[in-house]
Amino acid sequence: MEKYIDIFLKSYKGYWNYLKHELINVNHWDNYFYGLIIISIVVWTLEILFPWRKNQKIFRKDFWLDTFYMFFNFFLLNLIVLIALSNTVAELFNDFIGFFGLNINSLQLIDMNILPKFWGLFIFFLVSDFVQWNTHRLLHRVPLLWNFHKVHHSVKEMGFAAHLRYHWMEPIVYKTILYVPIAIIGGFNAQDVAIVHFFNIVIGHLNHANLGWDYGILKYIFNNPKMHIWHHAKKLPEHVRYGVNYGLTLSLWDYLFKTCHVPESGRDIELGFDGDEHFPKDFLSQELYPLNKQNKLKRLVKP
Repeated sequence: MEKYIDIFLKSYKGYWNYLKHELINVNHWDNYFYGLIIISIVVWTLEILFPWRKNQKIFRKDFWLDTFYMFFNFFLLNLIVLIALSNTVAELFNDFIGFFGLNINSLQLIDMNILPKFWGLFIFFLVSDFVQWNTHRLLHRVPLLWNFHKVHHSVKEMGFAAHLRYHWMEPIVYKTILYVPIAIIGGFNAQDVAIVHFFNIVIGHLNHANLGWDYGILKYIFNNPKMHIWHHAKKLPEHVRYGVNYGLTLSLWDYLFKTCHVPESGRDIELGFDGDEHFPKDFLSQELYPLNKQNKLKRLVKP
């Protein structure tokens, strides 16, 4: 137990030092803090220049709430819990498989280092996106997880910052499920992950932006604003009552597995979920919502 506590505490110290380094040093391309700011400003500028919903204000409903979520989830959440928890859980998992004479390296089926850089990144991107697509489906199908995911679907007007409005439990679910698949195809360094991560942020911001783009023929590969708006639709046909268009970066999986639903322009559809008029409006209440015993027992079948 002492070992795990030590890992937990060292993770806090390590991430705090990393965060200070990110804030002070701006001269490296994979700086997450300033990278997020630059991407956000660029996509927000595109929203202002090419608005799809022309009557939507530049500072739309919940703009500042979503902006706070964006920085909280991307930086403070890591400082508070995610990094320490991830490192501790990883050590627990390694100790568990150690009882069977295994270690994390023995699970590795493919070493990306033996492949050209492009193909290694491509495989890493495909595997992680597919696993996260399936995880996203679970967030809609499992009532307990759906209570956490409601935070993201409480958005009533779409904009770039809505991309990172989510409950702190969601990345724990994503990271836990993704841990083993990524370990199986190991061999990545921090810069490899940064390249994929920045690309995912760009696509995610665009998906939630007030833009009427579908990228033409590329809509069958990449998620896009015209597709993702339907994922947030309040009313859906009965046969897709658990949700549609689960893709995070790629739309490919939704077309392959028949979860795609873009019946018409979704520019003016109502967003949210059944009962969202009773959902908390402020950050703290939204974070505490899934922990309320009464809310845990609710099952709203239409996301």
